[in-house]
Amino acid sequence: MFQKLFVKALQHHQAGDIGKAIAGYRKALEFDSTSPETHFNLGLAYRQQGKQDEAIASLHRAVRLKPNYADAYNSLGNILKDKRQPEDAIGYYRRAIESDPKRFEAYTNLADTLREQGRLEEAIAPYTETLRLKPDQFDVLGRLGITLQKLGRADEAINCLCTSIERIPNAPENLFHLAFALQEKEHIKEALSCYRAALELKPDLAAAYLNQSELLRQQGFLDEALDSARKGVALSPDKAEYHNAFAIALHAAGDVEQAVASYRKALELQPQLYQALGNLGSALRYLGNLDEAIARHRDALAIRPDDAEAHWNYAMALLARGDLAEGWPEFEWRWKTAQLKRDQRQVPRPQWKGEPADGKMLLVHAEQGFGDTLQFCRYTKLAAARNLRVIMAVPKPLVRLLGSLEGLTGVYTAGDNLPPFDLHCPMMSLPLAFNTTLETIPAYAAYLHADAVQTAMWRERLAAMVPTGLRVGVVWAGNPRPHSSDAAAVDKRRSIRVERMAPIFNVPGVHFFSLQKTGTAAPPAFNLIDVMDQMDDFADTAALIMNLDLVISVDTAVAHLAAALGKPVWILDRFDPCWRWLTGRQDSPWYPSVRLYRQPRPGDWDAVVAAVLVDLQAEAVRAQIL
Repeated sequence: MFQKLFVKALQHHQAGDIGKAIAGYRKALEFDSTSPETHFNLGLAYRQQGKQDEAIASLHRAVRLKPNYADAYNSLGNILKDKRQPEDAIGYYRRAIESDPKRFEAYTNLADTLREQGRLEEAIAPYTETLRLKPDQFDVLGRLGITLQKLGRADEAINCLCTSIERIPNAPENLFHLAFALQEKEHIKEALSCYRAALELKPDLAAAYLNQSELLRQQGFLDEALDSARKGVALSPDKAEYHNAFAIALHAAGDVEQAVASYRKALELQPQLYQALGNLGSALRYLGNLDEAIARHRDALAIRPDDAEAHWNYAMALLARGDLAEGWPEFEWRWKTAQLKRDQRQVPRPQWKGEPADGKMLLVHAEQGFGDTLQFCRYTKLAAARNLRVIMAVPKPLVRLLGSLEGLTGVYTAGDNLPPFDLHCPMMSLPLAFNTTLETIPAYAAYLHADAVQTAMWRERLAAMVPTGLRVGVVWAGNPRPHSSDAAAVDKRRSIRVERMAPIFNVPGVHFFSLQKTGTAAPPAFNLIDVMDQMDDFADTAALIMNLDLVISVDTAVAHLAAALGKPVWILDRFDPCWRWLTGRQDSPWYPSVRLYRQPRPGDWDAVVAAVLVDLQAEAVRAQIL
């Protein structure tokens, strides 16, 4: 009779008639209450009916009668997971595996629960065991790939996810995490393709829009990045990190005031979101609000005191405000940022930080751009005055020119074998070593010198070319630096299309010389004299500049070169200036011969050109009178 009742109940169960199945199992148990299978199936039926407590009680009876009942332990784990008791569920999954080491479902459930609890490392082993037992579980392979991606094991994640997607192509979560792993490996095009595929399958996958926006921004597709971020924030308007990402895209697209509003919205939702605090600080610095920018950077650092990017941005704001004493120590964090840590030179000697070191050999090595080296190489004179013997390692185009520096023992090409030295110092750490403030900047009238023979040669040649009138060198564009999206964005803002300078080139009595080494040439109609194809290094360019009356340049290395030579330099500066030019002034404490012409509004080069035109006309008249 028991067997007949059990089979009938099982048939109702399989047909989906759970009420009759439960009644049948209970009737069967009246004839034989020692059947673990009947208690097990009754527990499953109760679970399907939503009666979790009754299900647990039935499954407990099953395992008491059959202590190695793996299916019952696994089902107990599932119910307790549903009841949000993950630790208890994990315990039952482990009991299921102990009872039957080949029960692959228990490994999968254990791994899934561990992953959901953030115990990612622990989840790897049971996922791996599932796949050993059942290699065709491609959905499990995908979840293993996601876990590996979250652990930062990008290569392994890519392998798992690619295989899973080949067999299960319509899995948006797998595509999303594959894109994330590819992004970590800097396979940008492939990552973008995967994000797009994920969004085609799941258009409401907000995180994919945000990650896609970041990649598009890095590739310079600013309008597309903004559109993607806008879609992401529309799907998740109550999440602070989405407003932060939207603000980043707005900032990159040039709408900085709206970016500030979005950063503030993010902080309304999550006041402790340190990324938004730091980003808001950077946006406020762009707009010239340095006091609040510094306050927001401090707020960010109070939350995340070891964040290198936050310290770097804080340093930029302090230095731009002229707080050099506080800014230089913060500037040292640059070596821990993503932008510069790969470029840090590993030197097997202590870094010199300004301490007494009489007679020691100090290696000063260049970092970042040519302009930075030209600006900060001046400190070698101060180091020599402290009785240090100074050698310098710089890029080859600077070697010959920097040999004119006072106080140097030798100049070497970066990467060449160097003589023995005792200490080293990165070029831009020298201001910290000398405790430089605005009042103590070594603002020499000229500290670099062109070769006398070359200068004389160019004097003769220019006298033949333009015997009278004002000689003015011009530079309209910097290095585009396509390898870095942030640097490329800065170059786009600091450079000007040469056609917008056309009014300047019409000033009577002025002869213009192109000092533009690379990039787009000026149209022939502008009648610029261009001998830059004869310039092999900065020493060559220096000899030419020494025979000019004035250099008009955007913020690039030639401006530093001319100023270091003591020549008058007019710098055409963007609305959001580099920290070194400070704010609210037309002169520079670094270079006595520099005059700054700054955009009154973002992108407003016409106002800059108009101001330069007035002053250049006056200079031309003065030159004629003299």
